[in-house]
Parts: sequence; structure tokens; C-alpha cells
Amino acid sequence: MRACCCLLLCLLAVLGTARAAGVTPADFLAARAPGVSGLPYRIYVPMPLPAHTRLPLIVFLHGSDQAGADNLAQIKYDANGALELLDNAIAAHIPVLFAAPQSPTETWNPRQVMGVIRAIEARWPVDRGRVYLTGLSSGASGAWATAKAYPHAFAALVPMTGATELKGLARIARIPEWIFAAADDNDTNVVTGYGGAMLGSRPVVAALRAAGGRPCYTEYRHGPWPAPHVIWPEAYDTPALLDWLLAQRRGKPSPQPCPPDAHSR
Repeated sequence: MRACCCLLLCLLAVLGTARAAGVTPADFLAARAPGVSGLPYRIYVPMPLPAHTRLPLIVFLHGSDQAGADNLAQIKYDANGALELLDNAIAAHIPVLFAAPQSPTETWNPRQVMGVIRAIEARWPVDRGRVYLTGLSSGASGAWATAKAYPHAFAALVPMTGATELKGLARIARIPEWIFAAADDNDTNVVTGYGGAMLGSRPVVAALRAAGGRPCYTEYRHGPWPAPHVIWPEAYDTPALLDWLLAQRRGKPSPQPCPPDAHSR
């Protein structure tokens, strides 16, 4: 559940996966959703904005170690790999909005997440049919919780190494999902999750499929040593992920099958 930035930096050095120069925190605007409980968030806005065009919005929910109120921790250190998605979009000349709210606690409040999305939709040219939600560790749990609370708000979900209750999954079974996990996850067990009602990715995928969903699922046999929980830099850089994500439309999922990259390895 805990996404350690320092450990991630060590892993990047050991594995040699540190990304080439891409977006940095300086490329993000700082804002806050309205209201006394409105969350701070950072947002990347491509400049100049394409004229008369509404843009897809990718919303990223951080893990527990980035909780706070500085409105910076959630995008430092490549957002634990999530900025690979944005870098790949920029490299492909695809204009997207990328938002990263910050939760004050280790868990996410779906109403607050939606408050951020609504604030962005009111300020920027968002294509409301192409709002995508992703998160890692406790942020993946938050993504599932938010989708369950607002099942008609999202075009696709990309949860990584998270856990959730099976209750409510039938409500979101028709939302396209690409779920990532590690078989040897040392933090969020791929089966038992957090050891209570919130289960890991394998039973979540099985429940979604039993409810008629067609989630894509990638399970790594081994996550990176010494913290196999931290699969996110590799997962977010999966070659087909960005194209798959942006092909989804709310209520009109892409008819294409899961990409070849969406298999256990």
C-alpha cells in the first residue's frame, strides 16, 4: 500500500529504467478544487491549446506515501512512473490533459476526486466522453472506489497493484479496464489484497469477467527487486497502453480485443 519514492529511485537506478528527459513538476499548473474539502491538484495543459478541440483527460491517483497538502509530492519522481503516459502522448504529438490530485490521507474520497474532475471540466476544454482514471497502490483502490460511486463518469480505468471489495464491481464491469499486478507483490497480495474485504487483482478480474466485463489483465511473474510492489514505471510504459486507453469512449468501448501486451509475464 505504501509507495516509497526513495525506494523507487533506487530501483530506477538499479534497473536502468530512468526515463529520458520528459515533463517535470515545473510543467504543471497548481490549482485546488472549490469548497472547504476541495483537493489540491496539479494539471498539465498542452500549450498552445488546440483550437476548437476538446481534449481527453487522464486523472492519476497517487499512493499512500504521497498523501499530504504540499501539492507537489504526487508528481515528483515521475509520479512513480505515471508520467510515462504523458511523456508518450507528448512524443506522439497527442494533446492530452493530465491531472494529479493530492489526497490528505492514505485513502481516497470519491466525492473529492469528482470535485477535482468537475473543476477541471469547468476550466479547461475536456472531452467528457474521454475521462480516464488511473492509480497505483492505494490510488488504484481509490480509482475503483471512485468508479463504483460514479459508474457513468469514466471511459476507462487503469488500476495498478491495488485492492477493492468485490461488492459493487458488477456496476463497473462494462467500463474498459486494464489492470496491472505482480504475482509476488510484497505489499498488496495479488489474491488476498490487504487481508480483509478488499481483495487483490486476481479475484477482482475474475469478478469483473463473471459480471460480463472484459478487463485486460497483466500480471508480472516477478516485480522488481527488492520491492516487487513497484511495477509502475514498467507498467505505465507498456507500449500499447496509451493507444488502448485513448481508444476508449464513455459508453462506447473500443471493440478491439485486449492488446498482446495485456498478458501475464
